[in-house]
Amino acid sequence: MKTPSSRLYDLVKSLSSAERRYFKLYINSKEAASSKYVQLFDAILVSDNFDDEALLRAVYGDEKVETRKYSELKAYLYELVIKSLQSYDDSSSVDYHLKNQLLAIRTLFKRSHFEDCKAIMAKLKKTAADFEAFNVLIEILDWEKRIAYAQTDISFLDREMKRIMAEEREYLDKLANISAYRNLFFHILVGIRKDVSRSKTQREEFAALMENPLMKNESEALSFIAKVLYFRILSIYYFSNSNFELFYSVSKNLIKLMEHNKLMLKEDVSEYISALNNHIISCGRLNKVEEVRITLDKLNKVKPITADDEVKIHRQYYMNKFRLCINTGEFEEGGRELKRHLKTAEQFDKQLFIKNSFYLQYFCIYFGNGDFQNALDSLNEWINLMSGSVERKDLQSLARVLNLIIHYELGNTMLLDSLLRSTYRYLNKANRLSDFERKMMNFIKEAGKPHSRKEMQKLLETLKQDFEELSKLPSYGVFDLFDIISWLESKINGKHFDVVVRERFHQQLLKTNPA
Repeated sequence: MKTPSSRLYDLVKSLSSAERRYFKLYINSKEAASSKYVQLFDAILVSDNFDDEALLRAVYGDEKVETRKYSELKAYLYELVIKSLQSYDDSSSVDYHLKNQLLAIRTLFKRSHFEDCKAIMAKLKKTAADFEAFNVLIEILDWEKRIAYAQTDISFLDREMKRIMAEEREYLDKLANISAYRNLFFHILVGIRKDVSRSKTQREEFAALMENPLMKNESEALSFIAKVLYFRILSIYYFSNSNFELFYSVSKNLIKLMEHNKLMLKEDVSEYISALNNHIISCGRLNKVEEVRITLDKLNKVKPITADDEVKIHRQYYMNKFRLCINTGEFEEGGRELKRHLKTAEQFDKQLFIKNSFYLQYFCIYFGNGDFQNALDSLNEWINLMSGSVERKDLQSLARVLNLIIHYELGNTMLLDSLLRSTYRYLNKANRLSDFERKMMNFIKEAGKPHSRKEMQKLLETLKQDFEELSKLPSYGVFDLFDIISWLESKINGKHFDVVVRERFHQQLLKTNPA
């Protein structure tokens, strides 16, 4: 096996601290720690970036080494790391344990140790049932028949075949039920990711999917796994229809279902993380601020099982925490959380956080704290990221508008004229210029001319009134992304932006949650 160096490097670098410690324990039981492959492993760990020649020197020094010999060393280490990870998972994963016990049954069966097989099967069946490992349960039933046949135990077959056949049908039905729900889930998930506009065609397609007999009620889901998928489908459907009351209710029921099954959460928390994230979003939509805070704290305390869990918890916690701070006007707290996020994110792949949504939140937090220079830096990184991209045209357009606002705040009047022209060219491509964009650019253009204080006040008030009307239209989600109306009000009344955001948020709370 000829292993490309980058694959080995990436694999070793991806190991968690616990997996690295386990690898050392795993190989120390086999050979001395001074082996060449251990030296290569350690050299990869301390390196900052991939450099094959540097790794070669770290292991062999000035010694002349054949390319084939070094390639074989890397291939050997790669295979050894995989084996140590398999051993690590076997000790920490029920799924691995079940599969290895089935292999043990096979090994014992080949040597006619039938009673030992039965002893393992008795314990294995309970564990498999607890974790809804229906494939394993079907295989255990098959071993029951094979062992009885090998022992010529006709009385067992005569006595137990009806029970075995009934259990097989039950497990196959449950597997088919899970598969059907999973197909529905992916169908609706792909649809919502492909078409973020929530078009009439999409709404009709989703409504047709919800007519599926499986979605009639929860009792159609025959297992815990199927019930989780049932609630996940409902959750996506209600969110896509902006039915936030039902979205909230379903997300709450899903969390209750998951938390009731502590055993499953010990094995897999990935779906639980997603459920908490959805519940936070649903609470935010209904201005249930305290419930947002409680659920955020719960999300932050989830113990990750995989490296992917760790990334998801960090990403979803901070995205929701930032959104809470931005919506409530708690920008100082947002700034502190942003520093913590940026520091913690250094341990992860940087590419995971180079996203439109993160840069928008960075911008809003810096802007809310009056840190216009850092806001501009985040905005520039955001715009550079989107250069040439065909994704999220709405965010690309918003970034250009925010660029005008930040330069207006910085007083860069000489630069604004050229920025207006370039922004107009960009936004006017394919006749995409919206009323929001047109009105904003007209304001910036007018604001650059000499005006009395009263005239300037009139310009701001007119724009605010126009935007308040536009914000009532469902097609203008831009007002949810950046609180431009609060910004205009801060200019009109001479207040700090964060103060206005807090005041407006509290007014909204009183409307949605009257005493």
